Amino acid sequence: MDLFSIFASYMTYVWYALPVLLLVLFFKSPWFKGFFGEFLVNRMLSRLPGNEYTLLKNITLPTEDGTTQIDHVLVSEFGIFVLETKNMKGWIFGSTQQKQWTQKIYRHTSKFQNPLHQNYKHTKTLESVLNMSPEHIHSLIVFVGDGTFKTEMPPNVTYCRGGLEFIRSFTQRVLSRQDVIEAIALLEEIKLKPGLATALKHKKHVRNIVAGKAAEPACPRCGAGMLLRESKRGANAGEPFWGCSQFPKCRAVVKPTR
Repeated sequence: MDLFSIFASYMTYVWYALPVLLLVLFFKSPWFKGFFGEFLVNRMLSRLPGNEYTLLKNITLPTEDGTTQIDHVLVSEFGIFVLETKNMKGWIFGSTQQKQWTQKIYRHTSKFQNPLHQNYKHTKTLESVLNMSPEHIHSLIVFVGDGTFKTEMPPNVTYCRGGLEFIRSFTQRVLSRQDVIEAIALLEEIKLKPGLATALKHKKHVRNIVAGKAAEPACPRCGAGMLLRESKRGANAGEPFWGCSQFPKCRAVVKPTR
């Protein structure tokens, strides 16, 4: 076989393999994982009676310092449920206070933002724009995929199948039908128009947040975030230090690096 024939045979193999490779990369992309995770949650929420629950999907709301994007907002007379979806596999480790959670796939370990902290801003934004009491707004974190919790999680962090159970556990009507109608109308009015400009603006805001948080150390004792504070008295009066955000439950202190 001459060199040209070998090259032609090789190129034929490449042309057959290339679409398969692109398809694999597409299914493993963060965009597809997010899309598929939200699809599964949408299908789960479709089992709720439509006359009692109204679902708003992928809404971006303006905030004082930028924007916040919420996967799902479920409005009902039983309260408003704010859902954050995570499509992850492997072992998942985390606690309520920790700044970052851990994902472990075989020997590979990676960190990701505590989704409870991530969803906290969403709930506070809704409290503000709707002028609603915090006990009527419920944070729910839904994991889809092949992830397995290896630490005990609170009731509002669950697998996809447990999301309905959490929502249905709220049986007392705390909002009137008029409250529900007004909340939906207000969110539809103030949400930013979907599109490239909104997406780019939100991504830039997220990058700024991540860059700012990267400079904040995690507590060496409990794993929660630390806050930059200043000594008020003693020999170190006026000196800055990192103090645990869970003070006084945790009194860990770290000196800033110079």
